[in-house]
Amino acid sequence: MNEQYAVIPGAESFYFERGEVGILLSHGFIGTPQSVRFVGEKLAEQGFTVLAPRLKGHGTHYFDMEACTHEDWYESLKQGYLQLKKRGKKVFVMGQSMGGTLALKLAAEYKDIEGIITINAALTLPAFEYLKHSPAPRFIKEGKPDIKAEGVYEITYEKAPVRAIRELQKLMAETPAVIGQIQAPALCIKSFTDHVVPPENTAFIYRSLTSKNKRIVTLPNSYHVASMDHDKEFLVQQTARFIHTYASDYPYALVK
Repeated sequence: MNEQYAVIPGAESFYFERGEVGILLSHGFIGTPQSVRFVGEKLAEQGFTVLAPRLKGHGTHYFDMEACTHEDWYESLKQGYLQLKKRGKKVFVMGQSMGGTLALKLAAEYKDIEGIITINAALTLPAFEYLKHSPAPRFIKEGKPDIKAEGVYEITYEKAPVRAIRELQKLMAETPAVIGQIQAPALCIKSFTDHVVPPENTAFIYRSLTSKNKRIVTLPNSYHVASMDHDKEFLVQQTARFIHTYASDYPYALVK
């Protein structure tokens, strides 16, 4: 599908060219690259190349999102991966919420991915269960982003298209079957309290991975949008250490 609306200022994709290790960083459902920009900037400061694509239909207007399928969102992330590979990068894929779900799907397809980092990856969304089969409105109102820190502004839509929610539900239903195909090193990050995606989702992902090297980390003071919450510095630190550990031939001395 072709988007009909302009990109909201601040919601654009971003790219930081640094070292030979590339991080493909995905935002979540209804979010934009703005929600992961702090993480991306801090990881770039560590010497990593960072690409955060704007998933199709996001960061413009919810009418654009309504016309998307979950394959469109996956294709947006896949093109980012191919862009980093074309530049000769060793690629780690990192995603928050639905971005983590898409990251799992990508790592299952591309076996040369160096490692995967998920942040509150979504396999179930209890609040949306009622929309699966029953008659529903065209749009539902989007609530306040699930962020514990005060005064944080996230660019999102004021409404969520039910058609898009059902596409997300399809993605979440398909993903568990492929998690066992992932053997790359994995860092699974979850918030202790998450009002959107139950933390049990991350525990299930951790158990299902066949990776020999996998770790689960709990954020004590953040809600769902952890990349913008109190533990964002800790999240960056854990991610950088993980990547330095598993990026082949990368100078570990750069870890801060």
